[in-house]
Amino acid sequence: MDPAPEPINRESARGLSHELTLRLTALIQDGTIRRGEKLPTESAMMESYKVSRTVVREAISQLQAAGLVETQQGRGSFVLNVPSQGSFAIDNNGIHTIDDVWDLLDFRLGVESEAAALAATRRTDQQLAELERLTQTFLECEARPSEAVEADFALHLAIARAAQNRHYLALLKSMGPMMIVMPKFRLLTGDDADRPDNVRLAAVEHGSIVQAIARQEPETARAAIRLHLANSRARLKG
Repeated sequence: MDPAPEPINRESARGLSHELTLRLTALIQDGTIRRGEKLPTESAMMESYKVSRTVVREAISQLQAAGLVETQQGRGSFVLNVPSQGSFAIDNNGIHTIDDVWDLLDFRLGVESEAAALAATRRTDQQLAELERLTQTFLECEARPSEAVEADFALHLAIARAAQNRHYLALLKSMGPMMIVMPKFRLLTGDDADRPDNVRLAAVEHGSIVQAIARQEPETARAAIRLHLANSRARLKG
C-alpha cells in the first residue's frame, strides 16, 4: 500500500491551494496519476492533505487553467497532459524589496497588456458581463477598502480568462492575489494603499480597460491597462 500523503504545512501558506497544486502536478509528472486517470475525489484530497474544499477546488482550477486536467460534471477530474519539467511560474516568495515589486509591475505590464488586447478580440458576451460585474464589485470596495486586493485580482484574472489563452490565465493564477499586494508594499499606492480615494482611482482605470474590451478595441485595451499599471507603479513610488 502506498504511504499516505503528508498533510500540507499550514505555516507555508499564503498558498495552500498553490502548494496542493504543486503536489498534484508532481503526482502527474512522476506518473503516479497517469494521463486519462481520475484525480482523487475532493473528499479524499481534503482528508489526505487536511485542507478545505475551497482549497481543493482552487487547486483543481489551477490545474485546469494549466491544461493538465479536465473536469467532467458528475464524473470528476481527469489528467490530460504531463507537465513540462521546466514550467514557468512567478514565485512571490522572491519579492523582498521595493525594486522587486517594481520589477514585477514591469513584467505584468508586458504580459497583461497583451492579454487585454486579446480579450478585446476574443471575449464572449458572458465574459464581458463578468468583467462588468467585477468592475462594479471593485468600485464598491471604496466603502470596504480592505476587500480591494481580492476584488482587484479577480478582475485582472477575468481579463486573462477572456483572452482565451490558458497560459495567461495560468501565469496570473501562479502569482495569486499577492501580485496586487506584497509583504510591506502595496501596489495601489505607498503605505496608505487602502484609502478610498486610491480605490476610486484604480476603479476608473479598470472601467476604461473593460470599456475598451466591450467595444472590442484591442489597441485601446492594451493602452488602458498599460496606463493602469504605470499609474500603479507611480502611486507605489509615491
